[in-house]
Amino acid sequence: MEKAYSYRFYPTSEQESLLRRTLGCVRLVYNKALHERTQAWYESQERMGYNQTSSMLTGWKKQEDLEFLNEVSCVPLQQTLRHLQTAFTNFFAGRAKYPSFKKKRNGGSAEFTKSAFKFKDGQIYIAKCIEPLPIRWSRQIPSGCEPSSITIRFHPSGRWHVSIRFDDPTIKPLPATDKAIGVDLGINSLIVTSNGDKISNPKHLKKYYHRLRQAQKSLFRKQKGSKNRDKARIKLAKIHAKITETRKDHLHKLTTQLVRENQTIVVEDLAVKNMVKNPKLAQAISDASWGEITRQLNYKCLWYGRNYIEIDRWFPSSKRCSCCGYIVEKMPLNIREWDCPNCGSHHDSDVNAGKNILAAGLAVSVCGATVRPEQSKSVKAGAKKQKPKS
Repeated sequence: MEKAYSYRFYPTSEQESLLRRTLGCVRLVYNKALHERTQAWYESQERMGYNQTSSMLTGWKKQEDLEFLNEVSCVPLQQTLRHLQTAFTNFFAGRAKYPSFKKKRNGGSAEFTKSAFKFKDGQIYIAKCIEPLPIRWSRQIPSGCEPSSITIRFHPSGRWHVSIRFDDPTIKPLPATDKAIGVDLGINSLIVTSNGDKISNPKHLKKYYHRLRQAQKSLFRKQKGSKNRDKARIKLAKIHAKITETRKDHLHKLTTQLVRENQTIVVEDLAVKNMVKNPKLAQAISDASWGEITRQLNYKCLWYGRNYIEIDRWFPSSKRCSCCGYIVEKMPLNIREWDCPNCGSHHDSDVNAGKNILAAGLAVSVCGATVRPEQSKSVKAGAKKQKPKS
């Protein structure tokens, strides 16, 4: 199983100078390649790929005004062209928007493969640098594991991080258990399980909203290009980093607990990208990070031998009675408790949804049954039925 550990490090003045020049060259190569690919399409309807941009990079290094590209390692420059190719692949597949230009104020990252760094005596040495990176080892890489690549990131808050990627053969499945839960994701309660447990939503953005608002006002008042504006920008970036880190820490602890305690975890396949288009709920949904919760549950179940099941997003989990299966016509978001008109059972809306999600997930895993409702638009409207052959 592949893993990646992230560490903070404090580079020396010489290392920081080299890393800043590397990030600047990576940003320059990425933006020039993106510009060339865009111009090639608008001028001659030609699609350029990684091979063409790699050949162009060789020519750029020979230009007099771009000779500084030879002062840094060539590996991060080649890797950024591969990242650009991946960005275009995702765009043409409809998974992402058109690639945008990199900006200096957003920090940056540089990826080093095995040929551009050395792991020796528990230290990381990058190309064109004699001294090892002064990493604060919060946890050690498992013995016998060799890093396959490292990624150095410079955050807008002024902090440096290195992400070390390696293949970990020490991961073992957890002891099997007979527990299974259905998980309903929400806003007031971040997670509601089929067992009736409710995990409150910490609402990290709301906690730091006042400080964030004041920092944004302060940044807006500063004159562009001034040193005071840079100081205000870093202060704002630190608050954003604090929100991100507290949210990530809470989600990792929550998902790890769910994976350790349960053998089977069932969730809904939510279209978060479409749900955040609602202007009234966009901020709350983004702060809850539903997509990150399902992503962590997915790979942690794969690591530790658990069963992770996603049911169809159109399954009426909230409108269906978990006792008799009756489906009500409408279930507004403001109704948190309701009585089934068929059997009279009283339901908590979120707990009832969790029970239905679990039942549907078990049905899918056992017999491969579909949970898409009959009234969903699975068949194109107006499609003609094929006549039976005579």
